[in-house]
Amino acid sequence: MMTLDKFEEAFEKVKEVVLPTSLIYSEYFSAQTGNKVYLKPENMQYTGAYKVRGAYYKISTLSEEERKKGLVTASAGNHAQGVAYAAKLYNVPATIVMPTTTPLLKVNRTKSYGAEVVLYGSVYDEACQYALKLAEDNGAAFVHPFNDETVATGQGTIAMEIFKELPTVDIILVPIGGGGLAAGVSTLAKLLNPNITVIGVEPAGASCMKESLEKGNVVTLPDVDTIADGTAVKTPGDIVFPYIQKNVDDIIAVDDHELIVNFLDIMENHKMLVENSGLLTVAALKHLKCRDKKIVSILSGGNMDIITISSVVQHGLIQRGRVFTVSLLLPDRPGELVNVANVIADMNGNIIKLEHNQFVSINRNSAVELTITIEAFGHEHKQQIIDELKKKGYEPKQETPTSLY
Repeated sequence: MMTLDKFEEAFEKVKEVVLPTSLIYSEYFSAQTGNKVYLKPENMQYTGAYKVRGAYYKISTLSEEERKKGLVTASAGNHAQGVAYAAKLYNVPATIVMPTTTPLLKVNRTKSYGAEVVLYGSVYDEACQYALKLAEDNGAAFVHPFNDETVATGQGTIAMEIFKELPTVDIILVPIGGGGLAAGVSTLAKLLNPNITVIGVEPAGASCMKESLEKGNVVTLPDVDTIADGTAVKTPGDIVFPYIQKNVDDIIAVDDHELIVNFLDIMENHKMLVENSGLLTVAALKHLKCRDKKIVSILSGGNMDIITISSVVQHGLIQRGRVFTVSLLLPDRPGELVNVANVIADMNGNIIKLEHNQFVSINRNSAVELTITIEAFGHEHKQQIIDELKKKGYEPKQETPTSLY
């Protein structure tokens, strides 16, 4: 059972491994929402996520004999690194089963902590089944990413830190994948203040916990589709589910496009790298109907590969109207390209890329198709550029940029 005594024990234990992640007051998000918003930056932990808390506390509860037999787990990211790092600190052998599709960066980071990495299966579920078999065959302890009360207790120590810094907190927003973090945080939060509101946040494309709560029992989604890979879970944990039922007041489902915009917000206003799953609680802020409340958004992690970062930034700029593409037809005569460029320059637009196709038509009066990708200050500025092109006799047609490069 997750009791106050266990949480206090875990809180003292994880002090040995976690870095301080003091609350950050966000003037930007406070102004946007009409509340007092604080960020809990677990993305700043040594392994880039909160997962080390549960792994370290779990290992501390094992006997010496159990530790000698080693640890086994399955993960494609943050949990793998958390277990590997915690095992290294305890000098315990660890085997991490990761899907074959796991990015090389995450595989190498997990190996760098001294763990043995086994690549198996194309998705987490296949890797997990193989890891469970390895644990059984070798008598090793299996450290589940979320469906374990001891692990969830370790994750819940985040709530203790929040209350010590902000005793009058009104609402805690916590990401939900399988439910371990939410179970731990919500249970401890309610023990410390029964009147506090705890809201879980899931990606709309993987809202297994929301659906489970609505039906009153754990359900498995047929598939998941979200860029928030850290919370892309088909089936929530049955062990932690009762804690969620009892202590989580509501669940908000967030669409992927909201995460993309908030990635830019966090980067520009707080100079932090936060992964898509960690952004769930930030995106949820605009879904709240309250005002003048003290709200803590838990940023669960910050592990992203460069290619994903690049893609999210590009899509974010497009959504913000900071980058857009138009196509138009020009007469095939010298100087027309310069005329269009001058219109854009006079409006303080910046041309990123253009394609000049002379062979789209045999009519030389409208023979050239010009496709231009332009950098603007936002949607209003974008529209001003388009209107000016129209005023000069061009008929720009908006298109979706496929790439900024």
